[in-house]
Amino acid sequence: MDLAPWRTHLAGALHRNRSLIYARYLQLATVRSDGTPANRTVVFRGFAEGDRLQIISDRRSAKIQEMSENHHAEACWYFPKTREQFRLGGHLQAVSEAGEDEALQQLRSHLWQTISENARCGFAWPEPGGDRAPLEAFQVSPPNPHTPLETFTLLLLEPIRVDWLKLRGDPQNRYLYQRQENGHWSQRELNP
Repeated sequence: MDLAPWRTHLAGALHRNRSLIYARYLQLATVRSDGTPANRTVVFRGFAEGDRLQIISDRRSAKIQEMSENHHAEACWYFPKTREQFRLGGHLQAVSEAGEDEALQQLRSHLWQTISENARCGFAWPEPGGDRAPLEAFQVSPPNPHTPLETFTLLLLEPIRVDWLKLRGDPQNRYLYQRQENGHWSQRELNP
C-alpha cells in the first residue's frame, strides 16, 4: 500500500518537532447529535495500516456516542517549531472489545500494552462526564497490562482530506490533498 502524499510531510513535522512533548497532542472534533461541534485534545498514538491515525479513548466518553451517530471528524494539529498546521478531515472508526477484526483487535491490545499504568488505571475510573464520584472511586488497582479493559477503545481516523499550511514564507504555502474515488490522492496548491 502506497502512503498518501501528505503523510511524508506530516511525518517530517513530527520528526522536526519531536523535542516538544506536546507536539503529539492534536485537537479532534466530532459532531454532537444536535449538529454542534465537539472538540477535545487527544494524543497521537502512531499510524495504522498506512495513513490512519491511532487515538485511544474510553468507550463511555461522549465522542464514542457522537461518532456512532456521525462518523465524520476532523483533527487539527499545529507544530510550533516548524510553524505548520495540518487539518485532517475524514471518518472515525471505533475498535472496541466486541470487534470481530482480528488484526484490529491485536492492534488494540498492542496499544493497551504500550500505555502507562496510570493511563490504564484511568479506564477503570468512574464514567467520564458523569457526576463527580468520591475520591475512593479513583483509587483502583492497576489493570492487567496484557488484557485491555472493555472500556478501552482504539479510534482510527481515516483522512479523506488534508489541508497543510506552512506558516513560514512570504507568502505562506498551503496545499490541499483529497482522496479520490479510486483511492489515489489529488493535490492542489491554495492561497494561504
